[in-house]
Amino acid sequence: MRRREGPTGRGTTPIAVVGPTATGKSDLALDLAERLGGEIVNIDAMQLYRGMDIGTAKLTVAERRGIAHHQLDVLDVTETATVADYNEGAVAAVDDIRARGLVPIVVGGSMMYVQSLFDEWQFPATDPDVRAGWEGVLAREGVGAVHAALAERDPAAAATILPTDGRRLVRALEVVELTGKPFAASQPQRGRPRWDTVLVGVDRDTEELDRRIATRTARMFDDGLVGEVAGLVERGLREGRTARRAIGYAQVLEYLDGESDLAYARERTFIGTRRYVRRQRSWFRRDDRIRWHDAAAPQLLEEVLAQWAESAAEPADGDPA
Repeated sequence: MRRREGPTGRGTTPIAVVGPTATGKSDLALDLAERLGGEIVNIDAMQLYRGMDIGTAKLTVAERRGIAHHQLDVLDVTETATVADYNEGAVAAVDDIRARGLVPIVVGGSMMYVQSLFDEWQFPATDPDVRAGWEGVLAREGVGAVHAALAERDPAAAATILPTDGRRLVRALEVVELTGKPFAASQPQRGRPRWDTVLVGVDRDTEELDRRIATRTARMFDDGLVGEVAGLVERGLREGRTARRAIGYAQVLEYLDGESDLAYARERTFIGTRRYVRRQRSWFRRDDRIRWHDAAAPQLLEEVLAQWAESAAEPADGDPA
Protein backbone atom coordinates (compact mmCIF):
# COMPACT_ATOMS: atom_id res chain seq x y z
CA MET A 1 0.00 0.00 0.00
CA ARG A 2 1.14 3.53 -0.61
CA ARG A 3 1.35 6.52 1.64
CA ARG A 4 -1.24 9.23 1.16
CA GLU A 5 0.45 12.00 -0.74
CA GLY A 6 0.14 15.71 -0.22
CA PRO A 7 0.16 18.26 -3.04
CA THR A 8 3.97 18.37 -3.06
CA GLY A 9 4.45 14.59 -3.09
CA ARG A 10 4.88 14.24 0.68
CA GLY A 11 2.58 12.51 3.14
CA THR A 12 0.62 15.20 4.96
CA THR A 13 -1.75 13.08 7.04
CA PRO A 14 -2.29 15.06 10.26
CA ILE A 15 -1.61 13.69 13.74
CA ALA A 16 -3.68 14.70 16.75
CA VAL A 17 -2.03 14.25 20.15
CA VAL A 18 -4.78 14.31 22.78
CA GLY A 19 -5.34 13.20 26.34
CA PRO A 20 -5.29 14.48 29.90
CA THR A 21 -3.52 17.61 31.08
CA ALA A 22 0.10 17.29 32.25
CA THR A 23 0.84 14.01 30.46
CA GLY A 24 3.53 15.51 28.20
CA LYS A 25 1.60 16.11 24.99
CA SER A 26 3.51 19.26 24.05
CA ASP A 27 6.93 17.60 24.17
CA LEU A 28 5.71 14.70 22.06
CA ALA A 29 4.19 17.10 19.52
CA LEU A 30 7.50 18.95 19.20
CA ASP A 31 9.38 15.68 18.67
CA LEU A 32 6.90 14.61 16.01
CA ALA A 33 7.12 17.95 14.22
CA GLU A 34 10.91 17.68 14.13
CA ARG A 35 10.91 14.11 12.81
CA LEU A 36 8.15 14.52 10.23
CA GLY A 37 8.65 18.10 9.10
CA GLY A 38 5.53 19.57 10.57
CA GLU A 39 3.90 22.53 12.27
CA ILE A 40 1.80 22.54 15.42
CA VAL A 41 -1.85 23.53 15.77
CA ASN A 42 -3.02 24.20 19.32
CA ILE A 43 -6.31 22.66 20.47
CA ASP A 44 -6.30 23.94 24.07
CA ALA A 45 -9.06 26.54 24.51
CA MET A 46 -7.28 28.59 27.18
CA GLN A 47 -4.04 28.82 25.19
CA LEU A 48 -5.97 30.84 22.62
CA TYR A 49 -5.69 33.82 24.99
CA ARG A 50 -2.90 36.37 24.81
CA GLY A 51 -1.18 36.78 28.14
CA MET A 52 -2.50 33.56 29.66
CA ASP A 53 0.87 31.86 29.61
CA ILE A 54 1.96 30.64 33.04
CA GLY A 55 -1.40 29.25 34.11
CA THR A 56 -1.94 27.35 30.86
CA ALA A 57 1.62 25.96 30.69
CA LYS A 58 1.96 27.56 27.28
CA LEU A 59 5.36 26.93 25.70
CA THR A 60 7.52 30.02 25.48
CA VAL A 61 8.85 31.03 22.07
CA ALA A 62 12.27 29.65 23.07
CA GLU A 63 10.73 26.30 24.03
CA ARG A 64 9.04 25.90 20.65
CA ARG A 65 12.33 24.83 18.98
CA GLY A 66 11.75 27.15 16.05
CA ILE A 67 8.63 25.20 15.03
CA ALA A 68 5.66 27.27 13.89
CA HIS A 69 2.63 27.15 16.20
CA HIS A 70 -0.90 28.05 15.13
CA GLN A 71 -4.01 28.98 17.16
CA LEU A 72 -2.00 30.43 20.03
CA ASP A 73 -2.52 33.99 21.30
CA VAL A 74 -5.43 34.80 19.00
CA LEU A 75 -7.90 36.21 21.56
CA ASP A 76 -7.95 38.98 24.14
CA VAL A 77 -9.13 37.94 27.61
CA THR A 78 -12.28 40.02 27.13
CA GLU A 79 -13.31 37.90 24.12
CA THR A 80 -15.35 34.71 24.37
CA ALA A 81 -13.74 31.52 23.13
CA THR A 82 -16.21 29.48 21.08
CA VAL A 83 -15.97 26.09 19.44
CA ALA A 84 -17.29 27.52 16.17
CA ASP A 85 -14.67 30.27 15.92
CA TYR A 86 -11.88 27.90 16.88
CA ASN A 87 -13.03 25.37 14.31
CA GLU A 88 -12.91 27.94 11.51
CA GLY A 89 -9.38 29.06 12.37
CA ALA A 90 -8.02 25.57 12.96
CA VAL A 91 -9.40 24.18 9.69
CA ALA A 92 -7.74 27.03 7.82
CA ALA A 93 -4.43 26.38 9.62
CA VAL A 94 -4.44 22.63 8.92
CA ASP A 95 -5.37 23.13 5.27
CA ASP A 96 -2.58 25.69 4.86
CA ILE A 97 0.03 23.44 6.48
CA ARG A 98 -0.95 20.53 4.25
CA ALA A 99 -0.97 22.74 1.15
CA ARG A 100 2.68 23.50 1.87
CA GLY A 101 3.52 19.80 2.00
CA LEU A 102 3.96 19.66 5.78
CA VAL A 103 2.39 17.51 8.48
CA PRO A 104 -0.03 19.23 10.89
CA ILE A 105 0.48 18.15 14.50
CA VAL A 106 -2.67 19.06 16.43
CA VAL A 107 -2.09 19.00 20.19
CA GLY A 108 -4.22 19.69 23.24
CA GLY A 109 -6.96 18.41 25.48
CA SER A 110 -10.06 20.60 25.04
CA MET A 111 -12.62 17.89 24.54
CA MET A 112 -15.38 19.51 22.50
CA TYR A 113 -12.82 21.36 20.38
CA VAL A 114 -11.26 18.02 19.44
CA GLN A 115 -14.60 16.51 18.48
CA SER A 116 -15.72 19.55 16.53
CA LEU A 117 -12.52 19.68 14.48
CA PHE A 118 -12.21 16.03 13.53
CA ASP A 119 -15.90 15.19 13.23
CA GLU A 120 -16.68 18.26 11.10
CA TRP A 121 -19.28 19.68 13.45
CA GLN A 122 -21.86 21.73 11.58
CA PHE A 123 -22.83 24.68 13.76
CA PRO A 124 -26.49 25.76 13.71
CA ALA A 125 -27.20 29.43 13.26
CA THR A 126 -27.70 31.64 16.28
CA ASP A 127 -30.25 34.36 16.87
CA PRO A 128 -29.48 37.00 19.52
CA ASP A 129 -33.17 37.65 20.19
CA VAL A 130 -34.05 33.99 20.67
CA ARG A 131 -31.05 33.42 22.91
CA ALA A 132 -31.77 36.58 24.91
CA GLY A 133 -35.31 35.36 25.50
CA TRP A 134 -34.17 32.09 27.04
CA GLU A 135 -31.37 33.81 28.96
CA GLY A 136 -34.10 36.03 30.40
CA VAL A 137 -36.03 32.97 31.54
CA LEU A 138 -32.84 31.64 33.11
CA ALA A 139 -32.22 34.90 34.96
CA ARG A 140 -35.81 35.35 36.16
CA GLU A 141 -36.93 31.81 36.90
CA GLY A 142 -33.72 29.85 37.35
CA VAL A 143 -32.09 26.88 35.71
CA GLY A 144 -34.93 24.55 36.72
CA ALA A 145 -37.42 26.42 34.57
CA VAL A 146 -35.09 26.31 31.56
CA HIS A 147 -34.50 22.60 32.03
CA ALA A 148 -38.28 22.01 32.27
CA ALA A 149 -38.82 23.98 29.05
CA LEU A 150 -36.25 21.84 27.25
CA ALA A 151 -37.75 18.64 28.66
CA GLU A 152 -41.09 19.64 27.15
CA ARG A 153 -39.64 20.48 23.71
CA ASP A 154 -36.81 17.95 23.45
CA PRO A 155 -36.89 15.26 26.16
CA ALA A 156 -33.81 13.49 24.79
CA ALA A 157 -31.68 16.63 25.02
CA ALA A 158 -32.95 17.39 28.52
CA ALA A 159 -31.95 13.89 29.58
CA THR A 160 -28.37 14.27 28.34
CA ILE A 161 -27.57 17.84 29.49
CA LEU A 162 -26.83 18.44 33.15
CA PRO A 163 -29.84 20.19 34.72
CA THR A 164 -27.43 22.72 36.26
CA ASP A 165 -25.76 23.66 32.97
CA GLY A 166 -27.77 26.80 32.20
CA ARG A 167 -25.59 27.92 29.30
CA ARG A 168 -25.93 24.64 27.41
CA LEU A 169 -29.65 24.34 28.16
CA VAL A 170 -30.19 27.81 26.68
CA ARG A 171 -28.19 26.86 23.59
CA ALA A 172 -30.21 23.68 23.13
CA LEU A 173 -33.48 25.60 23.34
CA GLU A 174 -32.19 28.15 20.86
CA VAL A 175 -31.25 25.42 18.37
CA VAL A 176 -34.57 23.62 18.77
CA GLU A 177 -36.51 26.84 18.26
CA LEU A 178 -34.51 27.91 15.21
CA THR A 179 -34.27 24.56 13.43
CA GLY A 180 -37.46 22.85 14.53
CA LYS A 181 -35.35 19.71 15.04
CA PRO A 182 -34.04 17.96 18.14
CA PHE A 183 -30.80 19.34 19.55
CA ALA A 184 -29.04 16.02 18.88
CA ALA A 185 -29.48 16.54 15.14
CA SER A 186 -26.88 19.32 15.29
CA GLN A 187 -24.31 17.33 17.26
CA PRO A 188 -21.25 15.71 15.66
CA GLN A 189 -21.31 12.00 14.95
CA ARG A 190 -18.09 10.03 15.19
CA GLY A 191 -16.94 8.63 11.91
CA ARG A 192 -13.74 8.71 9.92
CA PRO A 193 -11.77 11.71 11.26
CA ARG A 194 -11.46 14.76 9.03
CA TRP A 195 -8.34 14.55 6.82
CA ASP A 196 -8.02 10.89 7.97
CA THR A 197 -6.19 12.29 10.98
CA VAL A 198 -4.25 9.80 13.09
CA LEU A 199 -5.61 10.07 16.64
CA VAL A 200 -2.95 9.52 19.30
CA GLY A 201 -3.82 9.41 23.00
CA VAL A 202 -1.18 9.77 25.71
CA ASP A 203 -1.74 9.07 29.39
CA ARG A 204 0.18 8.12 32.52
CA ASP A 205 -0.28 6.14 35.70
CA THR A 206 -2.74 8.04 37.92
CA GLU A 207 -0.38 8.42 40.90
CA GLU A 208 2.42 9.62 38.65
CA LEU A 209 0.10 12.06 36.90
CA ASP A 210 -1.13 13.44 40.23
CA ARG A 211 2.51 14.10 41.18
CA ARG A 212 3.08 15.87 37.88
CA ILE A 213 -0.03 18.01 38.41
CA ALA A 214 1.17 18.95 41.90
CA THR A 215 4.63 19.86 40.59
CA ARG A 216 3.16 21.83 37.72
CA THR A 217 0.78 23.73 40.01
CA ALA A 218 3.58 24.66 42.39
CA ARG A 219 5.76 25.81 39.51
CA MET A 220 3.01 28.03 38.12
CA PHE A 221 2.60 29.87 41.40
CA ASP A 222 6.36 30.08 41.92
CA ASP A 223 6.84 31.42 38.38
CA GLY A 224 4.42 34.30 38.93
CA LEU A 225 0.84 33.18 38.22
CA VAL A 226 -0.54 35.71 40.71
CA GLY A 227 1.28 38.54 38.96
CA GLU A 228 0.12 37.30 35.57
CA VAL A 229 -3.52 37.30 36.71
CA ALA A 230 -3.19 40.75 38.28
CA GLY A 231 -1.84 42.09 35.00
CA LEU A 232 -4.67 40.48 33.05
CA VAL A 233 -7.23 42.05 35.38
CA GLU A 234 -6.00 45.41 34.14
CA ARG A 235 -6.64 44.18 30.60
CA GLY A 236 -10.24 43.17 31.33
CA LEU A 237 -10.01 39.60 32.61
CA ARG A 238 -12.95 40.06 34.97
CA GLU A 239 -15.17 41.11 32.05
CA GLY A 240 -14.36 38.03 29.99
CA ARG A 241 -16.92 35.21 29.96
CA THR A 242 -14.56 32.27 29.43
CA ALA A 243 -11.01 33.35 30.24
CA ARG A 244 -11.72 34.21 33.88
CA ARG A 245 -13.12 30.71 34.48
CA ALA A 246 -9.90 28.92 33.55
CA ILE A 247 -8.45 26.66 36.22
CA GLY A 248 -5.86 28.61 38.20
CA TYR A 249 -7.09 31.99 37.01
CA ALA A 250 -10.46 31.66 38.77
CA GLN A 251 -8.73 30.61 41.99
CA VAL A 252 -6.23 33.47 41.86
CA LEU A 253 -9.04 35.95 41.22
CA GLU A 254 -10.69 34.76 44.43
CA TYR A 255 -7.38 35.27 46.24
CA LEU A 256 -6.98 38.78 44.82
CA ASP A 257 -10.55 39.54 45.93
CA GLY A 258 -9.71 38.48 49.47
CA GLU A 259 -12.02 35.47 49.33
CA SER A 260 -9.22 32.97 50.06
CA ASP A 261 -5.57 32.84 51.03
CA LEU A 262 -2.77 31.88 48.67
CA ALA A 263 -2.35 28.37 50.04
CA TYR A 264 -6.04 27.70 49.44
CA ALA A 265 -5.79 29.05 45.88
CA ARG A 266 -2.92 26.65 45.20
CA GLU A 267 -4.82 23.72 46.66
CA ARG A 268 -7.98 24.48 44.70
CA THR A 269 -5.98 24.84 41.49
CA PHE A 270 -4.45 21.40 42.03
CA ILE A 271 -7.83 19.85 42.87
CA GLY A 272 -9.52 21.55 39.92
CA THR A 273 -6.84 20.31 37.53
CA ARG A 274 -7.07 16.78 38.87
CA ARG A 275 -10.87 16.77 38.43
CA TYR A 276 -10.50 18.09 34.90
CA VAL A 277 -8.07 15.27 34.12
CA ARG A 278 -10.68 12.72 35.22
CA ARG A 279 -13.22 14.33 32.89
CA GLN A 280 -10.75 14.29 30.01
CA ARG A 281 -10.02 10.61 30.54
CA SER A 282 -13.69 9.73 30.60
CA TRP A 283 -14.40 11.74 27.45
CA PHE A 284 -11.45 10.61 25.32
CA ARG A 285 -11.62 6.95 26.39
CA ARG A 286 -15.09 6.72 24.84
CA ASP A 287 -13.57 7.40 21.41
CA ASP A 288 -12.42 4.04 20.09
CA ARG A 289 -10.59 5.69 17.18
CA ILE A 290 -7.87 6.88 19.54
CA ARG A 291 -4.89 4.56 20.03
CA TRP A 292 -3.46 4.99 23.51
CA HIS A 293 0.21 5.17 24.50
CA ASP A 294 2.03 5.33 27.82
CA ALA A 295 3.58 8.79 27.95
CA ALA A 296 6.34 7.43 30.23
CA ALA A 297 7.45 4.78 27.76
CA PRO A 298 11.00 5.38 26.48
CA GLN A 299 9.94 4.27 23.00
CA LEU A 300 6.91 6.60 22.89
CA LEU A 301 8.05 8.65 19.89
CA GLU A 302 8.87 5.58 17.82
CA GLU A 303 5.53 3.97 18.70
CA VAL A 304 3.61 7.04 17.57
CA LEU A 305 5.65 7.39 14.39
CA ALA A 306 4.87 3.75 13.61
CA GLN A 307 1.16 4.39 14.16
CA TRP A 308 1.29 7.37 11.79
CA ALA A 309 3.22 5.44 9.13
CA GLU A 310 0.81 2.54 9.36
CA SER A 311 -2.20 4.80 8.92
CA ALA A 312 -0.60 6.98 6.27
CA ALA A 313 0.18 3.87 4.21
CA GLU A 314 -3.49 2.96 3.99
CA PRO A 315 -5.38 4.14 0.91
CA ALA A 316 -7.47 7.24 1.46
CA ASP A 317 -11.12 7.19 0.50
CA GLY A 318 -11.39 6.63 -3.20
CA ASP A 319 -7.70 5.61 -3.62
CA PRO A 320 -6.78 2.17 -4.92
CA ALA A 321 -5.00 -0.15 -2.49
